[in-house]
Amino acid sequence: NFQNKPKITFENNGAWYSPLTDIMNVPNKKYFHDIHEYYSTFFHELVHSTGHKKRLNRKGVINVERASKEYAREELIAEIGASMLCGIAGIDNEIIDNSASYIQYWLRRLKNDPKLVVHASQQAQKACDYILGEVNEIRKSA
Repeated sequence: NFQNKPKITFENNGAWYSPLTDIMNVPNKKYFHDIHEYYSTFFHELVHSTGHKKRLNRKGVINVERASKEYAREELIAEIGASMLCGIAGIDNEIIDNSASYIQYWLRRLKNDPKLVVHASQQAQKACDYILGEVNEIRKSA
């Protein structure tokens, strides 16, 4: 139900999302330890793509340096969103340790500010709603 989704490619040059070209890439499934890691990575990049200016327009996606706080916040949003989507897909228990470690890493980079977790979770929920096509239902009922 993802409206206006990015172009998705499956080249073996890493997992990434480019806001300049609005292209998301995830390597072939065979390059992952297991299928759960593949989908976790796929969902992570998909959540990044919701931040594009023609979707939810998050600051951390557009023209941001990798060492910036905006980038770290965006990584939190993408990983929390990926965890949410994994839960919906029924693979939450398979990747929970990796996701928790990744989230903890970015929290440390952001000085463990507890408000950031709440903010990132809110943004991750919006991203998941957008991907799942639930954003229009929310707007209609508001």
